[in-house]
Amino acid sequence: MESVRRIFAPPAGSFFLFGPRGTGKSTWLRATFPDALHVDLLEPLTFRTMQARPETFIDLVRAHPAARTVVVDEVQRVSDLLPAVHLLMEEDRNRRFVLTGSSARKLRRTGVDLLAGRALRCEMHPFLATELGSRFDLGRALRTGLVPLVEAADDPGGAIRAYVTLYLREEVQAEGLVRNLGNFTRFLETMSFSHAAVVNLSNVAAECQVGRKTAEGFLSVLEDLLLGYRLPVFTRRAARATATHPKFYYFDAGVFRALRPAGPLDRPEEADGAALEGLVAQHLRAWIAASDAGDGLWTWRTRGGSEVDFVVYGPRRFAAVEVKNSGTVRPADLRGLSAFAEDYPEARTLLLHRGSRPLRIGPHLCLPVAAFLSELVPGSDLPGVGADSG
Repeated sequence: MESVRRIFAPPAGSFFLFGPRGTGKSTWLRATFPDALHVDLLEPLTFRTMQARPETFIDLVRAHPAARTVVVDEVQRVSDLLPAVHLLMEEDRNRRFVLTGSSARKLRRTGVDLLAGRALRCEMHPFLATELGSRFDLGRALRTGLVPLVEAADDPGGAIRAYVTLYLREEVQAEGLVRNLGNFTRFLETMSFSHAAVVNLSNVAAECQVGRKTAEGFLSVLEDLLLGYRLPVFTRRAARATATHPKFYYFDAGVFRALRPAGPLDRPEEADGAALEGLVAQHLRAWIAASDAGDGLWTWRTRGGSEVDFVVYGPRRFAAVEVKNSGTVRPADLRGLSAFAEDYPEARTLLLHRGSRPLRIGPHLCLPVAAFLSELVPGSDLPGVGADSG
């Protein structure tokens, strides 16, 4: 596939660049820093050398004084390099280090704080629709997702299935993150039924036939590998009792579809709706991360049953977003947004649907989801909503 220009502006100084495998971190770095000293810990010889003698990294960097940027790919594989990076940062404040990682687990254990806050944390997400431009296809995105490695494949369906297997083999099994790979595999499948839904770990544990603490550990591994995340409930200045349990999402709609089993007892519309909500979620997360405007993403749900899929809140923005996998908008589809607007009249409300025309129903703007995603540009306002809401 023709190269896609990513919408990501690197910080001026050193930074961590986290993101799941296949999201294009290495490709972007080689294009952005062609003259950098590049250390790839996925290369077997480099990995063995750095693992056996981390001080070799210091010798290597000192031997290339002209290299003002040093890139270390998959730094979590040899987390003992972090003290060496810290030493070299102190030695030369003008040298920039870019450290990529597809897992935060080992780095958190050894302490990213070893760098004393000298390296910012950034994230690389799957493609945005705006990055793909005319090549963005909503139907395909809902089936196979937007992971660059998959998007570029001749057989995206086969690639996304292989991608999930790659993670199980190279990240989970090889790193010894779980004791029983079979139980963890069942957990991944079971969690696909919690995608875009509230997580009930007790039920998940029972379905997987493991203890609740084991299920909690599996979920922690899933989040550390950046394959999934929990979205907290928005509670700021709550006017009514809110729920406490977060919702869960896989990081990419294609990963969700690859893990979600399908059979005679499974209704296609359930998976389609969850995939669409997850696709909007991953776009909003990527847009927030690349915009760097201080916005956050939440869900909203009251104990009385009112709910909104997403709340975007920040210094200049306050919006509630509901997603419906339907070509028509019914009054019932707007109840959650109306309840949210009663509690938060300052917020703009937006419903995304599968139809082809924008609508205005009372205070609520209803936009076609494909158009919304295609117009979601980092650094710009939410399409149809804008900043300085209220």
